[in-house]
Amino acid sequence: MLEKIKVKNIIISKQGKDSANLQKLLTLIKKLKTNVIKVKAGDKIQIDKNSYFKILFPQDDLISQNILNNNSIVAKFCYQKNLKTNPFTILFTGDIEEIAENRLVELYLGTTELKADILKVAHHGSKSSSTQSFIEMVKPKIALIGVGENNHFGHPNDGVLERLKVIGTRIYRTDRSGEIILNLDYKGRVRIKEFIE
Repeated sequence: MLEKIKVKNIIISKQGKDSANLQKLLTLIKKLKTNVIKVKAGDKIQIDKNSYFKILFPQDDLISQNILNNNSIVAKFCYQKNLKTNPFTILFTGDIEEIAENRLVELYLGTTELKADILKVAHHGSKSSSTQSFIEMVKPKIALIGVGENNHFGHPNDGVLERLKVIGTRIYRTDRSGEIILNLDYKGRVRIKEFIE
């Protein structure tokens, strides 16, 4: 992507494992002189006066099990036109699995930090993610699942889909909808466009 699209900033968290892909990325970042923003839980990235990202995960003490997936950045996008309205929110979850979701539930129990209007479902809807307790804390109105058509992993998992349906979540999947575009207006209303060939 960096080789095709001009990117001003890259957001990265603490890395628990070195890899050839990471080294390739770092070399490319240096070559292109792309700005790097290093984040951890508790950080905030201001986009403009009305919108920002809250970084909810990972913490400094990384999860050792499946270290790359389970220490994905979990970020909550918030758009708030004024203080009289609740912010419109999207929760981005990367490839976290059950162990990371459990830690997030524990970290944010009793708060609304995980609650979001839209959830980017973790790990392509894998059965190793989207636990009942996590979904119940997020309570998304809309779920987006990035998944390839007829993929050999069987994503998204039927149990994940059922857990989302039970709480009344509208589900959009890239294998059925193609490209999914969200348009958010200044009042925080969202329109969804689907593009499939």
